[in-house]
Amino acid sequence: MSGVRGRFVRPRSSQPDLGRANRPRSGGDRRHDVAIVGGGPVGLLLGCLVAARGLDVVVLERRSEPSGSSRAIGIHPPGLRVLDAAGVGAAVRDRSAPIRDGVVSCEGRTLGRMRFREPVRALPQHETEALLEARLAALAPGALRRGVAVTGWRDRGTHVELAVASPPGAGVIAATYLVGADGVRSTVRQVAGIGWRERRGRAEYVMGDSDDTTDATTTALLYFEPSGVVESFPLPGGRRRWVAWVRRAPTPLDAEALATIVATRAGASVDPSSAGEPSGFTARQHLADRFANGRVALAGDAAHEVSPIGGQGMNLGWLDAQQLARDLAGGVAEGGVLEAFVAYDRARRSAAARAIRQARFNMRMGAPAAGARLRARNAAVRVLAVPPFRPLLAAAFTMRWL
Repeated sequence: MSGVRGRFVRPRSSQPDLGRANRPRSGGDRRHDVAIVGGGPVGLLLGCLVAARGLDVVVLERRSEPSGSSRAIGIHPPGLRVLDAAGVGAAVRDRSAPIRDGVVSCEGRTLGRMRFREPVRALPQHETEALLEARLAALAPGALRRGVAVTGWRDRGTHVELAVASPPGAGVIAATYLVGADGVRSTVRQVAGIGWRERRGRAEYVMGDSDDTTDATTTALLYFEPSGVVESFPLPGGRRRWVAWVRRAPTPLDAEALATIVATRAGASVDPSSAGEPSGFTARQHLADRFANGRVALAGDAAHEVSPIGGQGMNLGWLDAQQLARDLAGGVAEGGVLEAFVAYDRARRSAAARAIRQARFNMRMGAPAAGARLRARNAAVRVLAVPPFRPLLAAAFTMRWL
């Protein structure tokens, strides 16, 4: 196929029984409509959406067990609507904590307040993934295959063949379309030869969860302090997440260190005895040169790396999945046409570029500031927090513009 070169790794053992025949090739092997590489929140959601449309889907995840680590929590209104379409929205609402408003302060003074027309929901990512995994199992039993590491793929003109290294004997998996939802180090993207360009916006943070000792049970607290931002969001079960900008993570990074940062900088209280082990991370930003190439499309972190604070990247990936599911269904209905992802590439890459610009602005606003810069920043926050700009600020926070 013109412009697409896939690296194919020859399997060392025979191909396993892949289940009932769907679209037989010359050898009688099953060909799926869609193969999704990556069983995180975006890959699982996309699997649910295409299975609900009646497509034959397989989701390949290299991890043998789900991850229970603390990651994204924010589920914004546009993302929640996609979860509704997948059939898990009601369960998410039932299990999550609503964030109905936000307060921005600096040095003990309130700079602004915003109330959200639709609440943001907070739910730990591993719980959201569990709901999606159960839904996929109900829609397409056996579609999720764990412990399967994809090592390469090749476009055969009418379909794509994937080679996998594990489990032994897994052989080759064939599908009409391939979606890479396999994260920032995406194998699918690398084999496709799609460029991965860094965008401006980079910062270091530490984060941790503890019992909520505030009286702001449905409020996001944003401390825009001279020494760097501290952000705090309610969680289910009377818990709260704390995220703080740092020049570098303290050593050792433990609950006491996180509590000290929050108390010293924001004057807020974190109970170390109730806190889980905190973690440090670097917020980086990248954008793929293309989101699609022939029969192959990228979604989620494989296509765009955006600051993860507030769940921006996860929700952006879910919106990728929403459009991609429609385009995949249309492509299969038309007999596996090659041009299925043209509109997806254009629309979702543009949306990701907007999200990256907003995240860069957010990181700049949260960086340390002093003197005239601090006064200008605080004045800008005050202006944004009053009519007619307040609704625009709330819409940006809840990602309604995506």
